[in-house]
Amino acid sequence: MTDSPNTPSQFASTYPPIPPDDRQRNLTLARPNEDQSLPHIGVVGDTYTLLLTGEDTAGRYCLIDMHVPPGGGPGPHRHDFEESFTLLEGEIETTFRGETSVVRAGETVNIPANAPHQFTNKTDQPVRLLCICAPSGQEEFFKAVGVPVATRTTPPPKPDAATQAAFMAKAKALAPKYRSELLSTTVEGS
Repeated sequence: MTDSPNTPSQFASTYPPIPPDDRQRNLTLARPNEDQSLPHIGVVGDTYTLLLTGEDTAGRYCLIDMHVPPGGGPGPHRHDFEESFTLLEGEIETTFRGETSVVRAGETVNIPANAPHQFTNKTDQPVRLLCICAPSGQEEFFKAVGVPVATRTTPPPKPDAATQAAFMAKAKALAPKYRSELLSTTVEGS
């Protein structure tokens, strides 16, 4: 009996084998509502909880639980990695290359690498979303520019004008190290 074009033996000769299990890597279980050892970071008025870091995923991706209060969300920016959001609660308004969309609970959006974008919580209720960045690294940027806060929903302290200016200067200076660019105007089409 000869193999048809889609038999397992045909695939085995076409594709390299899957590597063996890396026994040096361990299961990571993140419980953001109970585990106070997870880093909770205040950035631009939002609170980001680092569920999985590049250290956990061998650099493949990071997973961030984002709590975004009314009016919150990052300003226009772009970065050299993929970013996806799945909304768990609430809705955000996202602007991608100048086009605005509303993303609601249960929906997912993917931002291609290098594309200018931003999102805002335009509602009067907090929003919760999961953000995946691939490869990892964005979580390190947030750790470098943000401030530690107590819990997943603890808001960061409101900065005065001098603190806000210092934050923006630091974020702009560090952004290239983390393959990011902060844009100074509303996201436009490209």
